[in-house]
Order: sequence, then C-alpha cells, then structure tokens
Amino acid sequence: MRDTVFFLGKGGVGKTTLSSAFALALARRGSRVLVVSLDPAHNLGDALQLKLNGEPKKVEPMLDALEVDLAYWVDRYLEESKEELKANYSYNTALNLDSFFSILKYSPGTEEYAVLWAIEDIRRRLAPKYDFVVFDTPPTALTLRFLSMPAISGLWVAELTKLRERILRDRQTIVRLNPQSPVAESCVDKEDDKVYGKLKNIRTRLTSLETLFAKQSFMSVIVNPDELSVSEAIRIKDELSRLGIMLSAVCLNKKGLSQADWTLASEFNQLPLFAYDFSPNGIHTREDLVHIGIEPFIDYFLGKRKVKNE
Repeated sequence: MRDTVFFLGKGGVGKTTLSSAFALALARRGSRVLVVSLDPAHNLGDALQLKLNGEPKKVEPMLDALEVDLAYWVDRYLEESKEELKANYSYNTALNLDSFFSILKYSPGTEEYAVLWAIEDIRRRLAPKYDFVVFDTPPTALTLRFLSMPAISGLWVAELTKLRERILRDRQTIVRLNPQSPVAESCVDKEDDKVYGKLKNIRTRLTSLETLFAKQSFMSVIVNPDELSVSEAIRIKDELSRLGIMLSAVCLNKKGLSQADWTLASEFNQLPLFAYDFSPNGIHTREDLVHIGIEPFIDYFLGKRKVKNE
C-alpha cells in the first residue's frame, strides 16, 4: 500500500508548496496526514505558517508537520556508532574514537545515513498514527544519494556478512582440529556472534527502507516550464529506474511563468501530468495553498490506491 508520498525535483521548483498543498488537501478530506521536510534549508513551516521542529506539531485537526533536524540525526548516528565501537574494542585503549568521529562527521555519506535513519524513525515511530506521510525532499543530489543508499549499502553489507560467515567457519575448523587453540575462546557460532548479528540487523533495516522507497511510496517529480528543471527530472527518473524505483506522476509547477515555447520531454509521456499556474502575487496563507488546484492530483492518488487495494 503506497501510503508514503515523496515530492522530488530541482531546488526552487516548488516542492515545499506542492507537498504542503497536497498534505493540507488530503487532511481536509478527512485523512490523518503527517507532512515532513527533509530539506536542510526548511521552508515547510513558512508555507504552513507555523514554527516547526523535529517532532510533529498540529497544523489543523487532521494535519501534523515536522522539520527533520539533520544535525541532530548526524550526531545521533555518530554517537551510536561510537558507542558500538567502544563496546567492541574496549580492549584497545589506544583507539582515539573522539578524534576519529570528529572527522567522520564531515565525511561523505554521513548526512545521507542521517536522513535514512530519520525516515526509518518516522516510519516506525510516527507513521502508524497517520493514514499518510508526505515528504518534502532536499534538492536532487542529496535526495538521490539517500534514496540509493539502501541498495548500495545493502551490497556492501551482504559481502561483509559472507566474509564474517567465512571467518566463523574457519574458527570452527581450527577449534575442531585443536580444541586448546586460543580461537576457542572467541565466538564461533553465527547465532552468538555480535558482529554477525549487527550485520544481519543492518541488512534488515536497509531492506525495509529499500522496500519503502520501491514498493510502498508514491514518487512525484516536479518540474517548471524550463529546460534545466526538466533535464534534472529526467536524471531523477533514470537514476531511480536503475534502483527499481518508479515515478508515479509529474507535476508542472509555475505554468505560464514564461511565454516561450515549451513542451514536456517525451520521457514523461507515460506518466500522468498535473499542472499548476504561476501565482504572480505569491502564496502567503494556507488558504492560498488550498486554491492552487491540487484536487485532481488528490483524486488520482486516492484512485490509484483504491484500485491497488481492490
């Protein structure tokens, strides 16, 4: 069941506007909705006229919203990793973990993992309270990286798991040949091995997120009537296809902003298209969001879910 919705696209195309309008309209139809900003440069609170933080805040009777604090999730991810290393390598007093993790905080991949674990927390802890969760995503580069992370990391973890199994088999062989070997004091059984158990747990978590993105989410990409945003949307479509994640709809935002001749790229011909006119006076209130014309998109989304459920 696709009860999770992601709005993707180039920075500035209107992801926050459309995701908040979508969530608001869905909530006003009677569904319990949580809308979440994953963008480090949050604008969701501005769009909904409410100061937000990392926990859900009531916007309207059926609508809650939050802005993920990525700095908090980076620190939490690193702290949990540090505690695990300390526990596993407590015998090595020469290992300077504080220095290591102060550098790791700025290493490639750290922010992407922080986004993943934030999404996982929302999925496990908060999503059961709602009918739908709507995500306003960061610009393309970070979004593609965190969407691809479960699949890519899953390959690494699978190989590490095989390596650990081979190590444990070798230990068992040594112990059979020489029961007095020092190896006998270490773990030789997969079921008792902490490292193997940790790898298994990580793999389960990554598989769950991969399934969420590929099979349980409605992915909408937003474009403006310009070549740059469309080119980036094509790149999003191609990258997601390689990951087994299919786009569900295209939203053309700011229609009429330019008078130049423009047509949507043929790559999107097979996807439903929903268009929203440029608002010369801007969008300042929640009522402005309601009146941008999001209803046909809501009808399509709910109709698709009804067909799948039947």
